Amino acid sequence: MGKGRRFFKWALGMALAAVVLSLALVTLLRWVPVRYTPVMLKRAFQFREVQGFQTEQEWVSLGEISPELIKAVIAAEDGRFFKHHGFDTDAVRAMWKAHRKDGTSIRGCSTISQQTAKNVFTFGTRFPLRKIPEAYWTVLIELIWGKFRILEVYLNVAEWGRGIYGAERASIEYFGIPAANLNPAQAAAMAVCLPRPLLERPGSLSPEGKRRSGKIARQISSIQLSYKIETLTHKQKANENQVSLASPPALFHRRSLDHLPPSQPPCPSERD
Repeated sequence: MGKGRRFFKWALGMALAAVVLSLALVTLLRWVPVRYTPVMLKRAFQFREVQGFQTEQEWVSLGEISPELIKAVIAAEDGRFFKHHGFDTDAVRAMWKAHRKDGTSIRGCSTISQQTAKNVFTFGTRFPLRKIPEAYWTVLIELIWGKFRILEVYLNVAEWGRGIYGAERASIEYFGIPAANLNPAQAAAMAVCLPRPLLERPGSLSPEGKRRSGKIARQISSIQLSYKIETLTHKQKANENQVSLASPPALFHRRSLDHLPPSQPPCPSERD
């Protein structure tokens, strides 16, 4: 009985410590840029033998990202992002109803909040019980970060190819321009790659990717951003218009991946 009580106290103490540490971490990342994630570490290990592989990310504020890309990502990934609190129960119910009615395959229905929690705090594995920690982290970031910060972090850590993370790095990689200058078509091409970042590239979409990209581009105009986000992006554009044109524009070069050996093909995304 004494051993059982001691074990219970030890387990309770460990659980409380884990909660306190997780709260401290999420609170810290409310203000500090997320430069590296477990998913990045996993990919670095996965492609450790690929010549020339490196992890590339450039952090930018949400105001430095084109509103067209923000809208495209919401349209492609989570149309009810501003209406739910981390979990889209309506989508889950609709998916389950369709599954029972005609056998439609069950999908993850993960929201942007859940994807952010998975990318930042977990390794994104296929472990059956992975949804439990993902749900815990999702609740924390919804409570502590809010929608604005969740979008900002997501667009800075999202995977867009081998070793390419974040909207800024991907925009430069595939279009040679900063993320702030993406037009609707480019934004849609970026967004369509998120579910399969190792199989689709914004600059050379598959036929299915092009079809979905066109659909997303048509939906962009119907997406309403919050007043805070619209104000930030408009201020950023105003600041850019005031920048002197005396200095020549920066030159961006796409990093070639043609040297990657055929023996290591891209693996499918682990999104669900």
